Amino acid sequence: METPVTDPNASENAQSAGSDHGLGNLSLSSKTVHADDFLNKGQDVAPPLHVSTTFRYNRDPEKLTTWSQHDPKAPYEGHIYSRHTAPNTTRFEAILSEILKGPAVTYASGLSAFHALLIFLNPKRISIGEGYHGCHGVIEIHQKLTGIKKLALDCAEEELQSGDIVHVETPLNPIGTAYNLKAFAEKAHRRGAYLTVDATFGPPPLQDPFLWGADIVMHSGTKYIGGHSDMLCGILAVNPARAKDGWYEGLVKERLFVGNVMGSMEGWLGIRSVRTLEVRVERQADSATKLVRWLNAALHPENQAGADAPSPDEAKIIRNVLEQIEHASLQEADIQDGWLLKQMPNGFGPVFSITLKEEGFARRLPSKLDLFHHATSLGGVESLIEWRTMTDPYVDTRLLRISVGIEGWEDLKADLLQGFKVLADEDKFVK
Repeated sequence: METPVTDPNASENAQSAGSDHGLGNLSLSSKTVHADDFLNKGQDVAPPLHVSTTFRYNRDPEKLTTWSQHDPKAPYEGHIYSRHTAPNTTRFEAILSEILKGPAVTYASGLSAFHALLIFLNPKRISIGEGYHGCHGVIEIHQKLTGIKKLALDCAEEELQSGDIVHVETPLNPIGTAYNLKAFAEKAHRRGAYLTVDATFGPPPLQDPFLWGADIVMHSGTKYIGGHSDMLCGILAVNPARAKDGWYEGLVKERLFVGNVMGSMEGWLGIRSVRTLEVRVERQADSATKLVRWLNAALHPENQAGADAPSPDEAKIIRNVLEQIEHASLQEADIQDGWLLKQMPNGFGPVFSITLKEEGFARRLPSKLDLFHHATSLGGVESLIEWRTMTDPYVDTRLLRISVGIEGWEDLKADLLQGFKVLADEDKFVK
């Protein structure tokens, strides 16, 4: 079995396989704005929305191309039926292939992308840890058809066999901590297995899983790539080494028949959204890390100092309510080891979790906040907080997941502080 490239040149190789339009030296933001320029035909600066599901064939009989002759690597001409390709989703995929550094296929949702991954690779075993409960639900459905067996993420290497999957979600839902992708890639490839990575919580520019050996990278594009809480989208990007083996064409062919295609409206929204990906994510990740450090300084004042540290009175208010914070920026041992800073050189992710001292605090805190919406999902320009047990029955009932938006972090800090204060005051009154 051919092992994908895992050295530092993998990123460049993946980039060149994403497209052939001379964008290799441009920044991420320049790519998100210009990777689809070659598709421009009219004078519209903003691409138009195409709603047709079917497309006329060429009027020249000599230029007719059958479905079987259509090249899925160049779907920008000759659209036939929108379950196969369509102008908006094709344009969106052109941008994604460039910025994800491998040919990308879009789907109706993140879970439909994960399902497509399982159908295509059809493993007998999947090594998977905690994380998004929806993926475990998809595996349970797949088990009815194939009998796939779940293994622990830290299973012994000998339990893996050729064709199996090691599926790593990093950063991890709902807590925002990170895993060492290179270590898991080496483990999987030694056994002839594949590494698939759910990178939803770490989109560009935060990490490049292909650089560390991923075979397929999955995103719920609903989150940061969509970025505005108004579209559903799933994405699979293929390592260029695997694309040479026909993986990209295989995924496109199977999508045609499974029918889990992304809608044209969502494709249009995706184009609009991905243009600002870098500036949104960098700000969100930076603000999240500042909030995490501020809260952590309240719990561990002996190790924290600086202008961002809470005052003694603020720290006391926070400690009355807060018990634990989790986020990749707090993985001190992994930061010192070096792999985490190499894997995530531009930020640790915009999602973190807090565990409060009582379930009642977790239930009530979202209603005390003004800037954070109490809602599920994440990745939008607005900050969200979720009492996670509302949608995930497996988490600690005291846990709240926080998705940081693009608001000023000082404003979010003040909002959290006043919420903690209200909870502490209410608790004193009740007692």
